[in-house]
Amino acid sequence: MGEISITKLLVIGALIVLLFGTRKLRSLGGDLGAAIKGFKKAMNDDESSAKPASGAEAPAERISHKD
Repeated sequence: MGEISITKLLVIGALIVLLFGTRKLRSLGGDLGAAIKGFKKAMNDDESSAKPASGAEAPAERISHKD
């Protein structure tokens, strides 16, 4: 009774399509995909900008130790 079968998932999916319509679901999926893509791009930009900053500090420390 607590199991979720394929039949139950198909009925739920059909109800969602009937409730929202295919156009609304298509636009929702596109918006979700764009948001995930933007999030991944921001994470990659953040990581790439953090690496040169830490690399730039190391030569400055070496120069200050030589004085």
